[in-house]
Amino acid sequence: MSSRSDFKYPKVVETPSRFRNAIGKYRLHRTDDCIACGKCVEVCPYGVHVAKRGMVLVKHPYRCVGPECPDPCYKNCPQNALSLRRNQDFDALGDFRWTADLLASTWHMAEYGHVPDAGLEYKTGNSGGGFDKLRLVLPRAEGNSAAGNGAEIPDMGLNLNRRGDESYRIRIPVPFYGGGMSYGSVSIHTMLSRVRAAAALGTFCCTGEGGYPDELQPYDDHIITQVATGLFGVREETIQRVRIVEFKYAQGAKPGLGGHLLGDKVTASVARMREAVVGYPLFSPFPFHSVYSVEDHKKHVDWVKAMNPKALVSVKVSTPTDVDMVAVGSYYAGAHIIHLDGSYGGTGAAPEIAKKNIAMPIEYALPKVHRFLEEEGVRDKMTVIASGGIRTPHDIAKIIALGADGICIGTADLVALECVRCLNCESGRGCARGIATTDPELMNLISQDWGTQRIINMYLAWLEELGRILKRLRMKSIRELVGRTDCLVHLDHLKKI
Repeated sequence: MSSRSDFKYPKVVETPSRFRNAIGKYRLHRTDDCIACGKCVEVCPYGVHVAKRGMVLVKHPYRCVGPECPDPCYKNCPQNALSLRRNQDFDALGDFRWTADLLASTWHMAEYGHVPDAGLEYKTGNSGGGFDKLRLVLPRAEGNSAAGNGAEIPDMGLNLNRRGDESYRIRIPVPFYGGGMSYGSVSIHTMLSRVRAAAALGTFCCTGEGGYPDELQPYDDHIITQVATGLFGVREETIQRVRIVEFKYAQGAKPGLGGHLLGDKVTASVARMREAVVGYPLFSPFPFHSVYSVEDHKKHVDWVKAMNPKALVSVKVSTPTDVDMVAVGSYYAGAHIIHLDGSYGGTGAAPEIAKKNIAMPIEYALPKVHRFLEEEGVRDKMTVIASGGIRTPHDIAKIIALGADGICIGTADLVALECVRCLNCESGRGCARGIATTDPELMNLISQDWGTQRIINMYLAWLEELGRILKRLRMKSIRELVGRTDCLVHLDHLKKI
């Protein structure tokens, strides 16, 4: 797969679950009536069954697509020895936004590098709002519209510096980069998996506000270092090393609340990085108490440019009602990127009451910012990045059609690493799957090579599906989709017609 920038994407490498029993949607039961004839092995297109030492076994039950199978094994069994049922464990997974189907379809993409053929809903969740109420208006497909069929692939590239100033001219070959996840909130293995995947795709990944661990130095050219209100680990040396610096003024999942890392996760290494005390909780205030105007904001931007004159400056904000004024103020302060963080995102550490009740939904904020920047005559000079609850390639297409140039990925990376959305991210030892933890034993549950390839595979699946969407829309570049709200329809509007 390659775009017109001639960037060579990495290859998909099948990367199975690191757990012995992967969670699937269906379970197949084999009775003693089985005569090991091998008919099920022969007809199953998904490799669910295997023949071994004169026996036939259900080796990979999580691959079963159930009733959507074109030639079900349980209907072909001459002895009627096979039966199918839903997996109750699967039905207990997830929530309304990250449904069990979305979790499992993301695991599928992380393993195989393409969207599921059948059996799983991989386009939308069941939240009853947001992206789940929006649909892309796609013309009927003509022939084989797959992005990888040898035809010209739509250009997915994104220019991050559109001001034309003396700062770095950075173009990434994909319309996304990785959002900030701090050292301490997630493990160093998780951080390295994300950063290495970003480097392989030619894009970037943000450190979050927890400082700049030494392990990330080999990937300096693909790092966005974050300056947040707590200034944890912020040093002149780290700002000078990178090509993009991000100011985090607010987080969409908890605007007005700042950040909080519980004392149990402040281990010796985390404390050293953040220049704090082991075992004591850490708080990031809200807001920057040195910034109360656009003029103050410009001083922040100038401060970074004095240390690293060529660095791009990104400004991450939540979505208050005057977010359009914030965006244009950031432009006049000298920023290159305005990063709008909507309320649907955030880890399990973000309070539900904040996520659901404070910030403006991103699908309302984005068109407002897009229009206002156009009216000010600076839309083509500012890169608009959006984040907050982006789970699928269809969400990416929707958010770009609403007015974003590109998107920032967060939770989806963790789901690729087999997060089950248990929401224990902020607890003492943290994530039982070794993702959002500082516990040395739990961290070692993730191999960096395994984690890197899982995220790469998911990204490649997203790009392939985005290619299909753009081809259906007869677009040759992702840029053509920006602000095309005519390519969207809201389900509530359809009901009124």
